[in-house]
Amino acid sequence: MRIYYHPQYNINLGLLNYLHPFDGLKFTKVFKAIHKLDNIQIIQPDNPVSQECINNFVGEIQKELLTAKRYILRALEIPYIPFLPFSVIDKRILLPMRWGVAGTIAATRDALNGRNAWNLSGGYHHATPRNSQGFCIYNDIGIAVQQMQTSGLLDTSDKILIVDIDAHHGNGNAYTFMDNKNITLFDIYNNDIYPQNNLTKERVDINVPLQAGTLGIEYNNVLNEALNKLEPGYRLAFVIAGTDVLQSDPLGRLGLSVSECADRDKRVYQKLQSLAIPTVFLGGGGYSKDSAKAIIESIKALHTNF
Repeated sequence: MRIYYHPQYNINLGLLNYLHPFDGLKFTKVFKAIHKLDNIQIIQPDNPVSQECINNFVGEIQKELLTAKRYILRALEIPYIPFLPFSVIDKRILLPMRWGVAGTIAATRDALNGRNAWNLSGGYHHATPRNSQGFCIYNDIGIAVQQMQTSGLLDTSDKILIVDIDAHHGNGNAYTFMDNKNITLFDIYNNDIYPQNNLTKERVDINVPLQAGTLGIEYNNVLNEALNKLEPGYRLAFVIAGTDVLQSDPLGRLGLSVSECADRDKRVYQKLQSLAIPTVFLGGGGYSKDSAKAIIESIKALHTNF
């Protein structure tokens, strides 16, 4: 099992970590728990994604906004802090995210070369080429697809599947690929929480809205029904495996246990493999103390067959 991780993935602002519930240090916790498992290969991206690569993806206005402190803090859902220099935000938060994008690009290249991969970071499904929001600054899937097309590993006519099993609707991916019908969007999410965007929800091809409080048994039964709608023929699949579906998560407001979350990931992976679709798993969201534990259990459940 190829797992992308770099110590630079971790987001550490010291006391300021308490300004957002995202556990920015969970990547190290996962690494320490899984790196000695049999059949696990830990791979580090060589470098963070370049600014040139990001600029080739985003719009002209967004290029400027990505260096604007007030805009970035709003997108990160962090209160404006006058004394906090942008250079610190860039080094401690944005640079780790750029490393995460690099992991997604490398994992995508692996999958297209016949080796499924899991990037512990990435899955920034609220960002678009023109907007950053929801603790997502760069749309890593969009950037990875663009890079693969530029390198010739993907053709613009190739069919790509995005399976979003994060608790939040992937509005950023829906907007990014709004007019690209070669991208199939599968999204199962809590319909009672952020983001409330009917336009992007209408773009989803396999749309599975749930009510807040949905428990694990019901969730996985509904997930199975939706997965049965998938068909072969995709060149590549991305899975946004956010752990914010956990009952302990303060933002996702769903009711899965750690074992049910691991079972969710196993069901998705087995279905994609039965359809012979090369697969990239991505970190997605996760805001509870059990987030790292859930990722660890998922990897343990999959690592011998990944």
